[in-house]
Amino acid sequence: MKSKFNIYYLLIIGLLFIASSLKAAEQPTTESASEEGDVKELILGHIADSYEWHIFSSGDIHLTIPLPVILYSKSKGWEVFMSNRFHQNDGSYNGYYIADNGKYKDKIVVKDNNGNESRPLDLSFTKNAASLFIASILLIIIVMIVARSYKQDPMNPKKGFVGMMEILIVSINNDIIKPTIGEGSDKYAPYLLTLFFFIFTNNLLGLIPIFPGGANVTGNIAITLVLALVTFFVVTFSGTKEYFKDIFWPDVPTWLKVPIPLMPAIELVSVFTKPFTLMIRLFANIMAGHSIVLGLTCVIFVTVSLGTAINATMTGVAVVFVVFMDFVELLVAYIQAYVFTILTALYIGMARIKPHHTKHIEESVVED
Repeated sequence: MKSKFNIYYLLIIGLLFIASSLKAAEQPTTESASEEGDVKELILGHIADSYEWHIFSSGDIHLTIPLPVILYSKSKGWEVFMSNRFHQNDGSYNGYYIADNGKYKDKIVVKDNNGNESRPLDLSFTKNAASLFIASILLIIIVMIVARSYKQDPMNPKKGFVGMMEILIVSINNDIIKPTIGEGSDKYAPYLLTLFFFIFTNNLLGLIPIFPGGANVTGNIAITLVLALVTFFVVTFSGTKEYFKDIFWPDVPTWLKVPIPLMPAIELVSVFTKPFTLMIRLFANIMAGHSIVLGLTCVIFVTVSLGTAINATMTGVAVVFVVFMDFVELLVAYIQAYVFTILTALYIGMARIKPHHTKHIEESVVED
């Protein structure tokens, strides 16, 4: 019975992923980019942020959720309205419109007195911002469910969803945070656990093609930049005197420090390259995964003009590869959250190094 259940479970997951691939392709086929066969524009348009949340399209019917647009310009002051106003007013509202091309493509612009396009201060609540709020609310609900379960019955072992969460939390805390940071790791555990589950949740939501999923949050470099900056500030403010001494006056031969501060310059650069690599690694891996899945899905529509036999064959191949890539992306969703967390913990641990003379004293005491 158990093996049959597992087979049925895998079949259901496979069917869901096939539906996901077809659903992901449904919106692009109705847009001008796919009609022109421009796969590049199609993929870039899908992974980009937007001022509305597209649900589905059926013929001339397009179901979207409008999102708040918040703008400020010196000439017009503050403007707050819903994004569907652009569709109700021939693509513009109070002089604002979304640029179709140029350096401000897909961004809200306004023309000045000379007829030149310029960008207002744009604080709009976009699709990625909405997805961030959804993921945050979902995380709060999950934490409250787990906390309530432990509050009601703290002694008995947990099963089901709460038990799975316990395994993840204990694994991250005992296998990453404590061994990497060492003494005083408890005060960093809330941040690192939040970081892991925030990235993991957004990665998983990005794989779901229907609302409230489908947003390319962790594949947006602005999001990964903020996460990397937070890590940078946490590491910097956690640094000990010995940590900063090793940056500006490392324990190397003097000729490597004066008259040309070669080693201090290298150490200082490494302070900024660490968060930079965190930002690029998460952004590139998630965006690449979304792009590959969309590219494979586009094969179905690119081969339509090649005949029924070729199109049917390539459709089958594309669906198989899309399902395979979706399973790979499930693994990548966890790995990228894990890697970001473990590197952050490692950088914090490196910043909390003790003075060398204290280490020597402690080692001599242990030997005695």
